[in-house]
Amino acid sequence: MAYLLLRLLVNALSIAVIARFLPGIYVATNDLAAFVLIGLVFGVINALLKPIITLLTCSLVIVTLGLFILVINGLMLWLTAALLPDLFQIDSFDWAILGGIIISIINMVLESLIGDKDSGFKVRVN
Repeated sequence: MAYLLLRLLVNALSIAVIARFLPGIYVATNDLAAFVLIGLVFGVINALLKPIITLLTCSLVIVTLGLFILVINGLMLWLTAALLPDLFQIDSFDWAILGGIIISIINMVLESLIGDKDSGFKVRVN
């Protein structure tokens, strides 16, 4: 449960960063609850839809040597904005792809600092 809350806060922080620094991505308010809600919706979309879309576009991912994942990340961010139109807006799909790239980098850095959810219990075999 703590890991899910931590992931939610990481998503909210990532959304706050891209909304602050990318001129094509807007959040209607600077309220913490808004960033948490956007992070929650983004996390649910990533958990439910991203694996299905990645599986369906597996051949494109392989042919592009994984670069199509950047398009999928942008699509997930764009879908989040489409579900929350009064709260979160993205001007174009280009901004969504750039935002997805930056979110991926921020999540990678924060996860390396926080650690993996499976690192708490390891069985040692001699």
